[in-house]
Order: sequence, then structure tokens, then C-alpha cells
Amino acid sequence: MKKILALVMSVALVLPIMAGCSTAKSEKADVVVIGAGGAGLAAAVEAYDNGAKVVVLEKMPMVGGNTNRATGGLNAAGTPQQEKAGVQDSQQLFFDDTMKGGYNKNNPELVKVLTTEAKNSVEWLTKLGADLSDVGRLAGASVNRAHRPSGGGAVGATIVQTLKKAAEDRKIDVRLWNEAKEILKDKDGNVTGVKVVNKDKKEYTINAKSVVIAAGGFSANQEMVVKYKPELKGFATTNHAGATGDGIVLGTKAGSKLVDMAEIQTHPTVVPGKGVMVTEAVRGNGAILINKDGKRFVNELLTRDVVSKAILEQKDKVAYLFFDEGMRKSLKAVEEYFDMKLVTEADSIEALADQLKIDKNALKETVGKYNAAVTAKNDTEFKRPDMPITLDKPKFYAIEVTPAVHHTMGGLVINNDAQVVGENGQPIKGLYAAGEITGGVHGGNRLGGNALADIVTFGRIAGKGAAKFSK
Repeated sequence: MKKILALVMSVALVLPIMAGCSTAKSEKADVVVIGAGGAGLAAAVEAYDNGAKVVVLEKMPMVGGNTNRATGGLNAAGTPQQEKAGVQDSQQLFFDDTMKGGYNKNNPELVKVLTTEAKNSVEWLTKLGADLSDVGRLAGASVNRAHRPSGGGAVGATIVQTLKKAAEDRKIDVRLWNEAKEILKDKDGNVTGVKVVNKDKKEYTINAKSVVIAAGGFSANQEMVVKYKPELKGFATTNHAGATGDGIVLGTKAGSKLVDMAEIQTHPTVVPGKGVMVTEAVRGNGAILINKDGKRFVNELLTRDVVSKAILEQKDKVAYLFFDEGMRKSLKAVEEYFDMKLVTEADSIEALADQLKIDKNALKETVGKYNAAVTAKNDTEFKRPDMPITLDKPKFYAIEVTPAVHHTMGGLVINNDAQVVGENGQPIKGLYAAGEITGGVHGGNRLGGNALADIVTFGRIAGKGAAKFSK
């Protein structure tokens, strides 16, 4: 994770940044994008490519937002990458998995857009230079559809680097340390621009006919999280410090409706006290979860909310991700956890059990039983559908994990064109939104791999729509 963030920051410095440099009290642009994460950068690139003069505002000192931290993959169905890997998938199956994962609370029209267009997002990113050649499986998916770099590398940094370079190549005006404070509208309710505060705390205005809000969710705002879901009081978060829901406040003040605000997801595998999320791809590539009694207690590939609940029911509300050398070699992303010294390792299962203070016989029996299930292709105990490898190749490894607040499924209401919908049920003219700031796509639970599909797909739709409207 440290390597990824260092790389992201180094790339950020080469962008045409204008942090605090604006001296004009009033400027003009065709499209203003609020937020420079994956959704915002995707929107900015598309808006530019559709003929718009674009300004991107980012309150943090670097671009990328939570996209920097994404490691699992970008879900898409019907891609050449899947075909090459021999994966049989369909947009209907992708749709069905997403609706089921969200407990059918999702807006089916938005899900249809997501599951239909995600393959085009993969193609678009690939053409921009992203490596999305590896295809794995994340929890809640019926087949392998999580696209990521070769060898199972962390996908978020790749997407951020790709979009940063695209923005740099186009000389898009990206302003760090510049925070949007108000979305301006005329007497008829049409968007006219944005009030901004720069690094020097000086206020200025950008006049624009279109605004895209892509400022992310609110998982890092404990007060806001507890307001909508009191039982999450005291929970840590996997999110970066800037994910505080500012864009949701901006949108509601501009007249947006909200939806699904109480639908807040915890990620089950976060290192206690560190806030480091262990990617779902570790389980997808074969790891199992064991408790302090050395026993499995859940199907590791159930949805995040179910696995989180199961871990919280264990002793000390923690579990261990258990894997072997074979799983380690199958997933490049796991090396970050070794670099951060988060992994306990040993030459044998018994020795690992001693280090974890777990009954060695219980752990050995658990692993043996799981390996037999893999060989038999039948997990009679927990009905795990996909067991790619036996865990029998030394060394053996464990990472302690517990749930933390990860994703806010609720937010601004949008339509299929990523237009923000007002309290009257009609689109607010000139206002668009994309990414975690929106609600309706994920319903009651987001599937791993669907966030990146969401931000890129709807980011592109918002950018294209905003550019067209501005003309």
C-alpha cells in the first residue's frame, strides 16, 4: 500500500496543477468537475474529448481519492479478457449478481447501465494504456469478472495513473487544494457555476453551464456515518481522510434528492488498528478465514456484509486470513502486506498456529478438511462455490482482520444520464454526478469490483453529458 501511494503521489506532481494560483475573482469554463478521484478524472477526460474546456477542483493535495486504495478489480462482462481466459459470462448474469448482492434495493435501470456499459469502460481504459489483462473473482460474483493488472496486481493505482496521464496529455486544468463551496444557480434553477476557495483561502467563482460532482462518499466522516447508521459508532474506516461527504452537502443545497443513505458497507478484512484493507482478491484467489479456535466459520465468498457479521460473531471480533505460498504467488497485490509487515509466516501449519496461539491440531484439521473439499470440488461445510487451489505449499501465512466502514451506497439521486435529480423528480439542468457520491447503483450492499465499474462508467457518462449540455 505504501508503494502504491508513493507512486500515485509521484505521478500527481507532474499534472498541470494550479493549487492556489488563481488570482481572478471570476473565470469561465464549460464544465467544472468537483473531485479528482477515478470518477472525476474519467468525467474530465470525457468532457474534454467531447469539446469542453474543463476545470477540475480537488480539495486534497493529490488526485485519486479512494481509487488509489482499490486493489481488487473492475467488474465487467463480455470482455476480450474474459474470452481469452475462457470465462463464460453475460451482462444478464452480471445484472442478476449485482441486484442479488444489493438485496434488490438497487435502482434496476442504473444497474442495467452499469452492467451493459462496464465492458466499454474496460476497453476505454485499455486504449488509454491501462493493463487490465488479468481476470479474477470477487465475492458475490458467479464467475471471474474482476479485471486487474497481470498477475493480480493492485488495480486502483493503475487506473489513477492512466487517467492522470490522460489528463496531463490533454493539459486539463486540475487544481489541487481548491475546494468547491457552493454550486451556483440562476433564478430558473439552472446551474451557472461554482464558488471555490483556493489554497490561500481566497474565494473565487468559475462560471460554467455544467458541473459534475464526483467528490466521493462519507465513510471518513464518523458523525455522518453514525447519523445514518448508529451501530457503526466507533468503527474505523478504510477510506482516505478526504471522504467526508462534502459533495453530498453541496448537492443537497443545490436541490438534489438523496437515496439509500443508511446503506453503509463494512469491509470484512481490515487490519485492526492499521486501517489497511486486505483486498477481497486474497479470498478470491484461495485464502480462507479462520477464527482463534483454528476453525473456518463462513463461506469466504459471501457478500461483504454477511462475512463482516460472521467475523464480528467470533472471539475478540477478529479472524485470520490463512493462505500458502501458492496463493501468494498467484496475486501480486499481496506483496504490499508483506512489505508493511502485516503477515505472520511459518514453515509449517503447526508453527504458524504456535505463533498465532491457536490450537495446532485444530488448525491442521481445518486446513486438511478444506483441502479435501477442494480436491472433491465440494465444500460440504460452507458451500463455497469457487475453491481455486489447495492450501498445502509452504510457507504458510496469516493476516489478522476485522470489519471497518468501507463504502457508502447512498447519495445523490441520478438518472441513467448521470443527471442529478431534484426534489421535484426532475433533472437539475446542468448538474451531473458520478461515483460514490451517488445512490441507487449498489442498493443494500456493493459487490467487490463494482465500485471501479461504477466510477468509470458513470464518470464517462457524466462527462460526456456535461460537455454536450454546456454547448
